[in-house]
Formats: sequence, structure tokens, C-alpha cells
Amino acid sequence: MKSVSNYWTRWIAKLKGPSLCPTDAQLKGELFTPEQLARHAKTLAASHHVGSHAGPDVLLARLGRSEEVIRAFNGIILALDKTRRITPAAEWLLDNFYIIEEQIQMARLHLPKGYSRELPRLLEGHSAGVPRVYDIVIELIAHTDAQMDVGSLTAFIASYQSVVSLKLGELWAIPIMCRLSLIDNLQCITSRLVIARKERDLAHSWVERLHEMAKTNPSQLIVVVAEMAKSELPLTSSFVAEFCQCLSQHSTVLHFARTWLEQQLSEHGLSVEQLIHRESQMLAADQVSVSHCIASLRLLGAIDWKDFVESLSLVEATLRTDPAGIYPTMDFATRDRYRHVVEALARHGEMGEADVARKSIDLAAVACRANEPGVRAGHVGFYLVDKGRPALERAVRVKWPWPTMIERGIRRFPLTFYIGGITLVSLLAACMYFRSARPLLMQGWALAGFTLFFFLCASQFAVSILNWLSGLLVGPRVLPRLDFSAGVAPDCRTMVVVPTMLTSDDGVDHLIEVVEIHYLANRDPRVQFALLTDFRDAASENQPEDGRLQERARKGIAALNEKYPSAEHSIFFLFHRPRRWNESEGVWMGYERKRGKLTEFNALLRGGSRESFSVIEGDTAILPQIKYVITLDTDTHLPRDAARKLVGTMAHPLNRPQFHGEHGTVSDGYGILQPRVSVSLPSSRRSWFVRIFAGESGIDPYTRAVSDVYQDIFQEGSFIGKGIYDVDAFERALDGRCPDNSILSHDLLESVHARSALVSDVELFEDHPSRFNVEMARRHRWIRGDWQIAQWLLPRANHDIVDR
Repeated sequence: MKSVSNYWTRWIAKLKGPSLCPTDAQLKGELFTPEQLARHAKTLAASHHVGSHAGPDVLLARLGRSEEVIRAFNGIILALDKTRRITPAAEWLLDNFYIIEEQIQMARLHLPKGYSRELPRLLEGHSAGVPRVYDIVIELIAHTDAQMDVGSLTAFIASYQSVVSLKLGELWAIPIMCRLSLIDNLQCITSRLVIARKERDLAHSWVERLHEMAKTNPSQLIVVVAEMAKSELPLTSSFVAEFCQCLSQHSTVLHFARTWLEQQLSEHGLSVEQLIHRESQMLAADQVSVSHCIASLRLLGAIDWKDFVESLSLVEATLRTDPAGIYPTMDFATRDRYRHVVEALARHGEMGEADVARKSIDLAAVACRANEPGVRAGHVGFYLVDKGRPALERAVRVKWPWPTMIERGIRRFPLTFYIGGITLVSLLAACMYFRSARPLLMQGWALAGFTLFFFLCASQFAVSILNWLSGLLVGPRVLPRLDFSAGVAPDCRTMVVVPTMLTSDDGVDHLIEVVEIHYLANRDPRVQFALLTDFRDAASENQPEDGRLQERARKGIAALNEKYPSAEHSIFFLFHRPRRWNESEGVWMGYERKRGKLTEFNALLRGGSRESFSVIEGDTAILPQIKYVITLDTDTHLPRDAARKLVGTMAHPLNRPQFHGEHGTVSDGYGILQPRVSVSLPSSRRSWFVRIFAGESGIDPYTRAVSDVYQDIFQEGSFIGKGIYDVDAFERALDGRCPDNSILSHDLLESVHARSALVSDVELFEDHPSRFNVEMARRHRWIRGDWQIAQWLLPRANHDIVDR
């Protein structure tokens, strides 16, 4: 019994250590009705006094202590004798320990060190020093007995904000604060259960001693009772209930001990029945509280916190009054980006978040009243993420910290930073070489020549250094996007086309399968799919297999239209071109190959002649309605809903192409959008070349944006022939700019005139990585000039390099 007593003495001392967790008084309050909760939230808001000073991060310490207590209690329960009774609350904790452990790890993951220091903290009261939003959640849990639901949480926060508005960061912190508060509540209950367990074990040990004495020396029972009287036993409900229950299981000779206990209780104005009844109530209350906590922890994972935050954010409500009406139609990621800009401006400016949002709306409203051309200046995003941002920063009197000033300086003078940086690093390296070469008695033209040669070599190293610095100093620039998750807008009808060649029966069947897969992954009534086909180059206009291949392709498209019928129009199309004599090449071939396919297809979309195509399968009445074209290679995969994302990005007002009046090229916005292209997972291990350049195959591409030097600094990207373009802007920008039989790789030239951007948060997958990597390496400079390695690896790739 002495060892048991020492064990529990250490445990009680541990529980009575520094107070890191909320007290029972904080977590146990009177149960309120919804109306009472609303009034309490308003009272709480009026009583809170906050400051922005950064104090010690106590939440992580609380989480660690809660985990320690709950884990230790779980071990205690598991170590108990099988014959010992455990309380219902302890059973709940034991059975659901895996859920509690999961939520603790999730809370630790979403609560990085220092996170809570960024939130407004209370300056006074019992919760002084903790984030305000934590105390709000604690109050809700205390007056609902941890029985949380979306309605009560939303109503409580809304009532609080009717007096004092919360910051965006505080709204986003509510989920993690709910987890922490519920875990703290479980820790407090567990602490009570630990003490009650100690008292029950003490009662059980005294009864066992009485029982042993009754069997060996009954005359000495009075001595044991006397020792009990001297030991100052805790006459609590847990001790009394356990003591009486254990006595009832033994001989009636021990019942005189109960008489002694009743006498001791009567001196304090208590009775055995009263304490047993109180213990029953406490057991039931603890069981209910634990079950509520477990159920609420489960609920947290099912709540859509995006809708929750947007429904309560005053910034969101303000921005939704966008004069152009664009903001409500954007996707969540874009809206969240706008809100983050408001948050940053308020943090470093002289206005609150709601005031900054209102000021941006006011600027957009002024532009609308001034009837400025287009909807760009009338859209609130023009002042948050576009060229109108300096005006908004002046209006809210922002003072940026030096890291932000560096990034803004780079974005304002991109060419000076990039070219100047490369030149400076190269000059420094050349100067070091010059100083090192002079002691070697190298003089005159030899020294100058070798220094110039070293300067050119060092410039390649300088490019790598500047690219690395760009990724550190400038964050990824993600383009805004409209929300087309429910379907593409009627005025944004799109055609997905695959320019390719008919070469064999198996090849035709594969092309039909590719188009069907694209459709199944991107079903939308306003997205059509087409094959733009040619025959192989030949010495004569017609070849024996031409008719068979052409008919096989036509029947395949017709079969797809029958398999997936549409009441309004055809979904699948075939546009096949005949061979023409090319004087320059000396062969019969499709006019200008891939560039010619797209040129003649664009002309057909805008009412041009059908004579360029010998076979057209599908109802062409819908062609004039096509506004955007997504062009893909045969071996390119279009992931699920990628078409909607590309169209939504292209249709956003800030991305729509604006033409330069003098040169006829796109000066603002974009005529072409290039998604990120990666190697597909099955193809990532096909050769050593692919293994080196494939990158992170298999990593989730839908939750991240990547950095690209050209897009982030110059706001433009490289077009590699797989992407989406605006038909009218594309044709207007390239009209008469590409002479026949003069251009083989046309993609970069098209992106120069029509202006291209990289959509880094939308990814396509390539099945032929050797071809993909060579093209991407040349155009994005992933291979830094070391073509000897590439030439050694290319013959070992699994696929030949085929000119597109």
C-alpha cells in the first residue's frame, strides 16, 4: 500500500504543478440557450481588451501537457487489474484514445511554433496573455458542455463580431483553437479522473487490508480502523462510494467499518447515501462531457471551414460588393489571395482590415463612375493584385518592411535586377580571375582574351545564381481565376484540340481513346473535343492507306458522338487536312504542319473557308461560339477539371488580353496561358535521362504553385505548345507575322506577340519524357548549357526525339 501511495503522491504533485491549462471554472459553466449564448458573446466582446504585443507561446506548452496527462492516464487504465472497475468516462477515453491522439498530432501540425504570437492577445482577466480567439472558444465550450455544432459556433462568433470584428487570421485560427480547447477540456476531466482513481485505489487498499486482517486476526480489526482514523482519509464521493462498494462484497464482520465511516461523515454534515448519489452524478456528468468532446473533435473534421470563414468575414462581405461584380464569381483560392492582400495592407498600414477592403471598393467604384474602358479598373482586384495597387497603398499609408521592399523593387525593375545581376556577378568573377592571372605574368591580348572568355563562362554560373535568388526573394505569382467548378460560362465555350497525324490503324485507335479520356476527365456541356489531323509527308499527294485511315478516324469520332449523345450539339469533332505540295520541302505535306493546323482551324472558327479540311466530322454550327482553344499533344494528359481551371483563368478580367494600339501586340493580360507540364508517374523511371530531369513525379499537383523566374519577375511565361489561347486575340496578334516555310518551332514566337503566362497551379502530364525534357530544358533553361550530358543521355532514352 505504501508503494501505491507514493505513486499517487507523485502524480498529484505533477497535476498541481504550474498552471498551464484552463481551470475547471473556465471550462465548466452554466449551460446557455442559443439566446443566452448570443448575449454572452456580446458581453464577452465588450469586456475583452487586446493588444498586439508578442508574449510567450503558451498554447504549445498547454498542448504538450494535455498530451502527457491523457497518455499517462491511458497507460494507468491499461495497467489496472482486470477485476477492477473503471468509470464510464475512463472507458470513453480508453476506447477513443486513437481519435484524441490523432487530433493532438493534427493540432501540433497546424499550430507551428510562434503561430499564436501573431494573433491579438488579451491584456487582462483570467486569460491574460492568451490569444483572444482562444478565450472565445473556451467560453463557448464552457457554456455548451463541449457540445459544439456549426450553427452554435457560427452564431456565437457572429454575435461577438456584432460588437468587435475579428481579424482574418483569428477566423482562420478558430478550427485549431477548437481542437486545443477540446483537448484542454479532456485534460481537465482526465486530471479529475486521475485524482478520483487515486482515491478509489486508496479505498480499495484499506478494504483489502481489513479483509486480510479479518481472515488472520479478527481481534485486530479495531486497530486497523484506528489507523484509518489517524491517516486523515479523503472523505470524498469517490473514496466513500468505492469503500462502501468494496465492503459490500466481503463478510458482514467488516460492516462496523462502515459505521465508523458514517460517524466520520456525520461530523461534517454528510451522509454515505448523499456522497454515493453525488458520485453517481459526477460519473454521469464526466461521461457526458467526454462523449461531447469526442463527438465535437469528430465534427471538426467534417466542417467546411472555407465556407465558415467566408460567411463570418467582414472583409469578405465588403469585397463581395465589387462594383464590377467579378469578386463573387471567382474561385476560393483567388478570393483568399485577395483577402491575404487586405490582411497584409492592414498589418503594415494605418487602417483596419475592413477599412482597407472598403477603400479598395471605393477606388473601384470611382473607376466605374469614370467609365474607364473595360472592367479591369472597376474590379476590386485591380487595386489588390494588379496595377492599381500602388494607389491603394498610398490611400492606406502602408510602410512595408525591408524584405517586402526588396521584392517590390525587383518586380518594379525586373530587367535591371535580372540582367544587371547577371552582369554584376559575371564581372566580379572576371575581376577575380584578372587579379589571379596577373601574377602569372599573363599580359596584353592574352590576358584580355582569357578574361573575356572567363567572363562568358561565369555568366552561365551567374544565371544560375540569379535564378536561385529570384526563387528566394520573389514569391510565386499565381493568376486570378473565375470559379467554373459548376460549369464553363456560356460565353466561354472552349474546344480541346489534339493536332496530330494519322499513321496507322493502331495509332488512329489510340487517338480516339485519347480524346475519349480527355472528355471523361473534363465533362462539361460547353467544352468540345477535336482531332486536327494530317497524313505523313509523302512523295505523292495520295497514298494507298490514306482512305482507310481517314475513314477509320471519322467512324471513331462518330462512334464517340453516339456513345455520349448531346441534345444540343456534337461533343467530338474531326478536322482532317489533305496534303499540299510544298516547294520548299519538296514533298506533299500538311500546310505548315502544327502551326498550319491551328491557323486554318482558327480561320474556320471565325467563318473562314472549309476548303482547308477534306473531312469534317461533327456539327459545325457551334464553331463560331468557340472563344478559347486548348491545344494538347497526343501524349499529354489533361487531368480532371483542368479544362475548367484553364478557362476560368483565361476568362478573368485581369487576364483578358489588352492590345497595344501602335504595335498590335498584347500589352496587358494574356492571349495564351501555359499550364505546368510534368512527367507522368508511369513514365518517370523509363530512362536515366528521365530520372534526372523528371522532378517530383507523383507529388500532388493540385495543392501547390511553383516558382518560375520569368513569370514571377517579368509576369510572362514561355509557351511550349500545350495550353489555352483566346482565338480572337491569338489571330489578331499573329496576323501576318509568321511567313510561310520560315518557322519550325513557332511556340515562342506566338507567345511573344500574344503574350503568354505560366499557370503554375494547373498541371498537365507528359507520357514521352525524353521529348518533353529536351524541349523544356531548351526553353526554360533547366539544363544550364551542359549539352554534353544531354547528348550522352538522349540515345539511352526509351523514345526517339520526334520533331513536332
